[in-house]
Amino acid sequence: VQLVESGGGLVQPGGSLKLSCAASGFAFSRYGAMWHRQAPGKERELVARISSSGGSTTYADSVKGRFTISRDNAKNMVYLQMNSPKPEDTAVYYCNAGAQGAYWGQGTQVTVSS
Repeated sequence: VQLVESGGGLVQPGGSLKLSCAASGFAFSRYGAMWHRQAPGKERELVARISSSGGSTTYADSVKGRFTISRDNAKNMVYLQMNSPKPEDTAVYYCNAGAQGAYWGQGTQVTVSS
């Protein structure tokens, strides 16, 4: 079982960045998927969640209207489109999926700075 994130990096405030997560080794399309993040010195927090079909999404209040979670079950992929990021969005972003959220990726660093 693997979840592999990619797409992190340095982005300017107000720019955009798209994170990707590739899933393998389990029935990805049967489960919801989530993006979490953890900033230095802070607890890990849930950023966005998407249902198994992709028909339902929820977001943390801090990112609502700026971030969009999506998935492509044919490709076993889940994405996080980050628009108008702010310096406070700087964190390591983790992909999470599987039964009761059993599987985690290794994380990808996102730094929002001018």
